[in-house]
Amino acid sequence: MISRRRMIVSSLAASLLAATRSASAHGTVTHQDTRVSPPAPDQQAWGIAGDPGKISRTVPIAMSDRMRFTPDRIEVRLGETIRFDYRNSGAVLHEMVIGTRDALAEHAELMKKFPGMEHADAWMAHVAPGERGQMVWTFNRPGTFSFACLIPGHFEAGMIGTIVVAPG
Repeated sequence: MISRRRMIVSSLAASLLAATRSASAHGTVTHQDTRVSPPAPDQQAWGIAGDPGKISRTVPIAMSDRMRFTPDRIEVRLGETIRFDYRNSGAVLHEMVIGTRDALAEHAELMKKFPGMEHADAWMAHVAPGERGQMVWTFNRPGTFSFACLIPGHFEAGMIGTIVVAPG
C-alpha cells in the first residue's frame, strides 16, 4: 500500500512534468528576437562610466597598506574621460570607489555589516595585493567628489582622495 505522502509527492511530480512539457512544446510558433542591448551606463552625481575609445588622459593611482592613495588629489576638467590605472602595492586587499563624500561614508558603514560584499558597478573596483587594474570614468558633472577604499577600517584610517571637477 502506497502511503498518502508518497501519493502526494508522485502527483506533484507528475503535474510538474506535464507543465514543463507543455511549456517547452513549441509546435510551429515563431518567436521574436529577445536579445537586448547592454544597459546604458547609469548617470551618477559624480559622472558616468566612460567610453574607453574617448579617454582624455590616464591617471596612475597607487594604493598602499599605509592606507593612502598616491596621488590623493586629482583635478579634472568637466567632460574629461579619465582612465585610472590603479596598483595595489600592499599586502592586503584594497579598492577604489568614486562618489560623493556622503555616499562613500554610507557605503563604508554598509561594508562593515557585509565585509565580503563584491562590487560590480563601473565606479567601484577591488584590487588584490600586488595587482593592477583600470577604471574609465567620464566626469560630466562639476564639483568636488571623493574616491576611497571602503574595506572595513581603511576608510576610517584615512584612505580617501579628492577629485575636483572644474567647469569647462
